[in-house]
Amino acid sequence: MGRLDEKVAIVTGAASGIGKEIAILFAQEGARIVVADYMVDNGEKTVEIINKIGKEAIFIKTDVSREEDIINMVKQTINNFKKINILVNVAAILEEEGSIVNCSKETFLKVISVNLLGTSMSMKYIIPEIEKAGGGSIINFTSIAALEAYKGAPAYAASKGGVITVSRVAAIEYAAKNIRINCIAPSHIPTSMVLRNTSIKKLEKLAKKIIPMKRLGDTKEVAKVALFLASDDSSYITATTIVVDGGLTARIP
Repeated sequence: MGRLDEKVAIVTGAASGIGKEIAILFAQEGARIVVADYMVDNGEKTVEIINKIGKEAIFIKTDVSREEDIINMVKQTINNFKKINILVNVAAILEEEGSIVNCSKETFLKVISVNLLGTSMSMKYIIPEIEKAGGGSIINFTSIAALEAYKGAPAYAASKGGVITVSRVAAIEYAAKNIRINCIAPSHIPTSMVLRNTSIKKLEKLAKKIIPMKRLGDTKEVAKVALFLASDDSSYITATTIVVDGGLTARIP
């Protein structure tokens, strides 16, 4: 028996990185998976991996900054699986921003539209379906950038801080409906998005310098936290943020 047997889970940003790892792990634990991403080829590869282990998954092309895409994602999920029990909002972007003075309005709005509005709109349209299913779990991905100040990322930090706040509001609004809403705040996980602007060697060197555990995190480690929050093992946890950072945010600068 898997920890997510008979559950239907939507994972946004599941074409790569943490989202992909979560989709595969949830499938291994018995869930039927919706891989939602704008990257078609990589998204379909995630589905193929899940199918090869004998589990069920579909791909739905989704740009979470587009409300119509989210509405379509929900509609197709219900058409295929009849219900939704779990939502994991991983989809996000990281742009070259500069300081608060140098960050353009266009860049700021682009980051907010994906990271914050995409998460909020996904909850808006999926919460009613989870309620119909008798309850479930929503896991929204934030970042330690929402908890500590990092130079050169005002829009990203604002978007991820907003994710925590809107998640807490939604969690309180729907706690009595048996819908739990929590956040995960990872740091220094070597995904393709992170490695776009640096190298693994530079990240490993940085980790040894600033992270108390002296190493980078792994996508599998983050996925296991998501599994805990999606399963009944966390049945009395809502409106909280679990930090997955090897002790980084607790250190003395």
